[in-house]
Amino acid sequence: MKMPITLVVDDEPDIRELLEITLGRMNIQTRCAQDLRSARELLHSQSFDLCLTDMRLPDGDGLELVDYIQDEGLQLPVAVITAHGSMDIAIKAMKKGAFDFLTKPVDLVALRQLVSNALQISPHRPEGKERRTRNVLLGESDVMRDIRSKIQKVARNQAPIYISGESGSGKELVAKLIHQQSPRCDKPFVAINCGAIPHELMESEFFGHKKGSFSGAIADKQGFFQAAEGGTLFLDEVADLPLNLQVKLLRAIQEKKIRPVGEQHEIPVDVRLLSATHKELAKMVQEGCFRQDLYYRINVIELNLPPLRARADDIPQIAMHLLTRLAKVNGLPLPRLSEEAMSALKRYHFPGNVRELENILERALALHEGSCIEVSDLNLPLAAVEQATEANDLGEERVSLDTYLESVEKKVLIAALDQLGWNKTAAAQQLGMTIRSLGHRMKKLGLE
Repeated sequence: MKMPITLVVDDEPDIRELLEITLGRMNIQTRCAQDLRSARELLHSQSFDLCLTDMRLPDGDGLELVDYIQDEGLQLPVAVITAHGSMDIAIKAMKKGAFDFLTKPVDLVALRQLVSNALQISPHRPEGKERRTRNVLLGESDVMRDIRSKIQKVARNQAPIYISGESGSGKELVAKLIHQQSPRCDKPFVAINCGAIPHELMESEFFGHKKGSFSGAIADKQGFFQAAEGGTLFLDEVADLPLNLQVKLLRAIQEKKIRPVGEQHEIPVDVRLLSATHKELAKMVQEGCFRQDLYYRINVIELNLPPLRARADDIPQIAMHLLTRLAKVNGLPLPRLSEEAMSALKRYHFPGNVRELENILERALALHEGSCIEVSDLNLPLAAVEQATEANDLGEERVSLDTYLESVEKKVLIAALDQLGWNKTAAAQQLGMTIRSLGHRMKKLGLE
């Protein structure tokens, strides 16, 4: 089997020698460069499986090399080596596409773990067992296609991901997909609801404790970080963490070490951190309810999930997928949804998003009669039912309804654009759609 090759970029001979020896013991070949120019020449002349680069180089910095690798479409994972305490630089590198980072002095255990993880996503690695994705993120709208593309990209690196969106919009599903498509897919995925843990038990639950460290600690206990070792730790409703635990979590992220309650020494941990909340975390930072430094650490990359009402065209596909699964689980024949029922679902506001849609369909499946679910079986608010009935009764007048809906959409778009000085990127983000989708709608409505 061909030995992997790593490009090491550092102007200090001692560091290059240390990395060469360590990687050689892992049966990994190395090629060394002492500056950006020679690194670019090596990248141009041969293929590599991994790049390790120092941040400070004689003719530039590691960020320039990260940019070069991205711009050339080389696809190899690149990790940066930063000075101790330079977390801001490390975060900037990961935002640009770096796989991970190390701090000086280099911890050899952390180095070996990083290299092992990175080689699993190298484009030149031997084909191993196929990764099986058990979950699916449905929807063919532009915004959902964009999110699936982003999931595929962010799964390749180790940067902390912040998943925002309303309750029930699928944040945990996105976290599972990131894990399943990552090099950590065969390791644990540990999901925690931070709002469900009593505050007095949080430190023990997160970091574990030693026997006798407090009243009731009758045995050593692993925390969530140890349980997720090598895998992914998903902190749902991270906004509910108390401030004292936020400090300890920040240190665990920065140092990649934790201290169990009652333990004298810190222990290294290797986890990928994903977090989510339905609350406005940036607003909580402004109000002093959430630490700003922790916010920037967990929000290296943000994925915003749109509410279900913002992608109504996806509802038929999602509804039939959920209905099929519910019928199978309950051992019932699969009914169809009447045109009026589907129309009502597409017009409903869905404050509870996909989770609410699933509850509505589960109730309808239990209560309906015959082979078809009618709008009355959905038990929706009266306004949604009346809108659906009017739409089906219009017949030849449906064109006028479409015209009316277009005029409403046009007003909403104009209001958002006016508010943001016709900044399309900001308007698209506020409206929960991609810039491409916004441009398409503006063209359709004659707003260009």
